[in-house]
Amino acid sequence: MERPPRREASMADVARLAGVSSQTVSRVSNGHSSVTEETRRRVLSAMQELNYRPNSAARALKSGRFRTLGVVLFTLATTGNVRTLEAISASAADEGYAITLLPVATPTSTGVRGAVTVLGEQVVDGMIVIMEVRLLDAAISLPPHTHVVVADSDAGDRYSVVDTDQSGGARAAVRHLLDLGHRSVVHVAGPAESFAAQRRAEAWRLTLEEAGCPVPPVVSGDWTADSGYEAGLALAADPSCTAVFAANDQMALGILRALHEQGRRVPEEVSVVGFDDIPEAASFFPPLTTVHQDFAEVGRLCVDGVLRQIRNETAERGTTLVPTRLVVRASTAPPPGG
Repeated sequence: MERPPRREASMADVARLAGVSSQTVSRVSNGHSSVTEETRRRVLSAMQELNYRPNSAARALKSGRFRTLGVVLFTLATTGNVRTLEAISASAADEGYAITLLPVATPTSTGVRGAVTVLGEQVVDGMIVIMEVRLLDAAISLPPHTHVVVADSDAGDRYSVVDTDQSGGARAAVRHLLDLGHRSVVHVAGPAESFAAQRRAEAWRLTLEEAGCPVPPVVSGDWTADSGYEAGLALAADPSCTAVFAANDQMALGILRALHEQGRRVPEEVSVVGFDDIPEAASFFPPLTTVHQDFAEVGRLCVDGVLRQIRNETAERGTTLVPTRLVVRASTAPPPGG
């Protein structure tokens, strides 16, 4: 004869074993601070003994909160997106939230709205959209009343946006090279559709113009070390090139390799600056001077912004910029004869 399935422990069972009310068990399950530590320990001990698992779905339906944030993004192939996502995940966990990730194959407004709709059906409390590239068809447009923060975008006139101070970081990189005595700086840029690449390139150009320095043609890259290597081969053949500002550290790595292979010494003949300060930047040869981005703070502000909207606190439109800082290492020096 088959034994009947074992009944799962209920909240009432936990309350009886702990000698408290079911309401107190509920408060402990929901992390309320109005429970004494001794009572909390008794309730948690009873939960463990009975193998009790709070019904989070039922609590969510009752409260209207699912303690989950959706994240929409276009690619995980870039350092910025990966580190921003990692920071968002860590900050959400600190607040007791999980994240649901939904990549969008094509950067279009239809694709973004479709992703938002799917996340809405998966019962998330709010959303963070990582918009590192310009949409192909139109500006970003989300359903009204969506709790949303946008990272790395120019949508501050319509949404709450968090971004690194791309322009400030690029200006610091170029000024550093000019202050060392370089007469101009070549820029190896990121993809044209990237908001970050556009801001870094524009800041490079303006800084040179304000200093009265020649503005060389932009060298196009695609964030990869391979594209930096190809750019570096061309730059190595130009004896007038003494300083290079690469829009990210991976391209700077390719540039360093190309210069080394072509016999151009760094930094004795050519100085190189990157952007991002990836963990490996200090181990490049030579160690790379670069612009540090505070991805942890970007993630924290994204999560904080969307949670304030969920709690019906003030959520003003506009862009919050996270400061950058220049990290000077051994890849920069005065120009030859400087």
